[in-house]
Amino acid sequence: MTLRRNLIALACAATALGGIGLSMSASAADKMVLKAADVHPAGYPNVVAIEHMGEKLSKATNGRISLKMFPGSVLGGEKEMIEQTQVGAIDILRTSLGPVGPVVPEVNVFNMPFVFRDEAHMRAVIDGPIGQEMLDKISASPAKLVALGWMDGGSRSLYTKKPVRKPEDLKGMKIRMMGNPLFVDTMNAMGGNGISMGYGEVFTAIQTGVVDGAENNPPTLYTAHHYQAGAKYYTQTNHLIIPEIFVMSKVTWNKLSPEDQALVKKLAREAQFEQRALWDKSVADYTAKLKAEGVEFIKIDNKAFYDDTAPVRAKYGAQFADLMKRIEATKSN
Repeated sequence: MTLRRNLIALACAATALGGIGLSMSASAADKMVLKAADVHPAGYPNVVAIEHMGEKLSKATNGRISLKMFPGSVLGGEKEMIEQTQVGAIDILRTSLGPVGPVVPEVNVFNMPFVFRDEAHMRAVIDGPIGQEMLDKISASPAKLVALGWMDGGSRSLYTKKPVRKPEDLKGMKIRMMGNPLFVDTMNAMGGNGISMGYGEVFTAIQTGVVDGAENNPPTLYTAHHYQAGAKYYTQTNHLIIPEIFVMSKVTWNKLSPEDQALVKKLAREAQFEQRALWDKSVADYTAKLKAEGVEFIKIDNKAFYDDTAPVRAKYGAQFADLMKRIEATKSN
């Protein structure tokens, strides 16, 4: 009898331990760690804003949902990371609008020169009805992405070896542009010779005279050291002001409860505004650093450049005529 009682006791204990094991496994399975990614390095405004969003998400769910960030292109370039996000291998991704354009053509309107009067105008557009409509279109598209919010990508201006104050000054100058016919046509219309070239080649191209300059924002000019290659004049044309987006994999989104989805949307909106504040500080800091390195910032009236690029807006914006009128009619905050 004693042996039988001991066997029964052992069986009960095993069952209890098995129950505990099941309970622990179920608890672990309930926890979700979101994988977030960006091509930008740790400490970059976009990366920091998403990291803070993850911290808030963890706090609000008592650790049930947390986030791990993979910055600095460790999971690939934007194209590869978008593909990973579409299948749920990456949960949250900050990306430029370029790869989204083929599935949601309307976003291409933001790529056109001088479609925004200034950054304040751009922010008023993306914060308002037009911005929300664009996010909704991306989420409803076949891209398998849920658009969470917008991020600032800065104003792109010219940096060159010689000062530029008017379109005539660009004559004969070769300027590196992003690899899109629209951007090359923009530079050609502005008076220069647009050259499509990979970002990694720009430093040497400026240094050796293959190009006479490029265009981007102050943080990029400083961190890429292009001013050290000889581009010491920064002409504030602000010809391109292109917002970026951050998205969630639809695979991941569909695993969330309606309450968790609402929480993610709320925190994403907060991340949008936090990134903006961090971005503005970054631009101010890097502008000061560039001036200390001897870069001359040239303020201009860009009306002549605006007028000269009208044919580009007409060519690429014909299909977005009504949308462009709504953007133009949006008042800056």
